[in-house]
Amino acid sequence: MRDTRLVLAAALLCSAVVGAQAPVKSPLVIPPTAVKPDPTHAVYVLPENLKWTKESLGQLQAPLYGDPNKPGPYGILIKWPKGQMSRPHFHTTDRYAYVVSGTWWVSTSDHYDPATTYPLPAGSFATDFANKVHWDGSKDEDLVLLITGLGPMKTVTVPEKGAAKK
Repeated sequence: MRDTRLVLAAALLCSAVVGAQAPVKSPLVIPPTAVKPDPTHAVYVLPENLKWTKESLGQLQAPLYGDPNKPGPYGILIKWPKGQMSRPHFHTTDRYAYVVSGTWWVSTSDHYDPATTYPLPAGSFATDFANKVHWDGSKDEDLVLLITGLGPMKTVTVPEKGAAKK
């Protein structure tokens, strides 16, 4: 299992380096001599072809490879619109996250209070451990995360507890 985690972490970091490059601001010009890659050698998805769907915690999700609900490795993009956060929950398997753009605000409390979240800026890497409560999202800007892990994975919402006594 440790070897699998190392492989997934390495794959995530390699993907992150590609994902962290500055966004293209002008339309892509394909040279007339360019040849599309043979899909039996390499598969790709252009940004406009990502299939974003709204998920149970309110975020948008686009699959890159695999399926979190099925056995095996998976990679997904998660997009939190400005000002949107999940509520306390956990995942049944470890998940590895790279902040592609924006600031990811994270809490490991089972009490929802956005003022207590901790900022992880673009370029940060984190691991959400299996069966450990957390919640997360964005505050003042859109956020994109690259998430990898091993399925099958379930997300379980937990009852919120009261604020910690001071």
